[in-house]
Amino acid sequence: LQLQAEQTCRQLVRTQEEHERLLQAAVEQAEGLEQSLRNAEAVLAERAAQLRDAQAQLSRNKLLIEELRGENRRFAMALQAAELKQKSMEEKNQLLEEQASALKQLIGKITPASLSG
Repeated sequence: LQLQAEQTCRQLVRTQEEHERLLQAAVEQAEGLEQSLRNAEAVLAERAAQLRDAQAQLSRNKLLIEELRGENRRFAMALQAAELKQKSMEEKNQLLEEQASALKQLIGKITPASLSG
């Protein structure tokens, strides 16, 4: 019985040591997982901050685009007004050229008549 008790005791000690090793390995694995989780949370927080920054930049870009569209509309209207004014000036210029030509013809007719008279 003594021998059997000693063997059982040694077996229990080995089993307890094995359990302790397994428990230590499980604790180390849990600590590693906790560290991995903290690292993942830090990366996630950084990415979330980057996304917030990108969203803010996108909002600023949208506002800038709207401002540029408004400015573009004003330029288009100004260009259209300038084109209309240029066309009007060209028409007036054409009319003045026609009047000048008519005056030259009239002067050409009057001058020989006054010289002969």
